[in-house]
Parts: sequence; C-alpha cells; structure tokens
Amino acid sequence: MIIRTADAEDWAQIYPFFAAIVAAGETYAYPEDLDSEQARSLWMARPPGRTVAAVEDETVLGSATMGPNRPGRGAHVATASFMVDPARQARGVGRALGEHVVEWARDAGYRAIQFNAVVETNHAAVRLWQSLGFAILATVPEAFDHPRHGYVGLHVMHCRL
Repeated sequence: MIIRTADAEDWAQIYPFFAAIVAAGETYAYPEDLDSEQARSLWMARPPGRTVAAVEDETVLGSATMGPNRPGRGAHVATASFMVDPARQARGVGRALGEHVVEWARDAGYRAIQFNAVVETNHAAVRLWQSLGFAILATVPEAFDHPRHGYVGLHVMHCRL
C-alpha cells in the first residue's frame, strides 16, 4: 500500500465508499443526499489542505483529507478526516492514513492536530487515535444522531505535535 496525494481520477473510486459511509450514518454528520460533486467539494481539499489516497494495485482502499482546523490565528492546529472502504477495513489502512497525517502535520509545522467530532460509539476509531497519541479533551453530549444508538456524544480529540 502506498499513500499519495489524491488526484481527480481517484474520486471515481473514493465517492462510492464516501457515499456508503455517509449513508450508513454512523460516523459522519454530512448530509446524506450529497451528489458526487457536492461530496467532492467537501472531501477534496484545496491548499493549504491536502487529500490523500491509500492505494494498492491501483485500487483506492481509503482516503484522508487534512488541513488547518481554523483559519487565521487557529491555522497552527491541523485537522483531518478519514474514510476506509468498508470492503477493505481491518487491513491497517486507517492506521497507515493516521500515521501519514500525523507525519504530514508535523512536517508542515503544525503544533497540534484536533479532531472536532469523533463519534463516541466509533470505538475502533477512538482506540486508533488514542494509540497514535490523541487524547479526548471533551465530549459534546448528544451531538450526533446515530441511526442505531440514538443521540450520542462527539469527542473532541487532540494530539500535541
């Protein structure tokens, strides 16, 4: 597996799992009715952000988008979002993407990474981020309407670089 900057041609492989993950409603608060172009504008970051694809044999296994968490005086803290094709989970793709983002942010001179909305019932992601040095700073109660669990919290997670 290699992780490289995602290009326009990668979107045709990213969008199907993006749409499936959003439709499942368990990890992202994106509107469920996004068409491909609307989703692309949310996911494919423009500078100073960056979007990457984890690729194996020309197949996109997952993707991450990253950049400054806030503009201006908050631009020294990065943020990122991650999606792994559900058909390719449990193969280390999420960990590889997470490690890549931490390294990218450190190399780019960010002082920290903040995740603004990690769904508390997404236990695999919470464990992964904690194993990469992230801490839960706070949990916003009932901030996410989960299709199976009802209203659940969103963790704000942070990693000092």
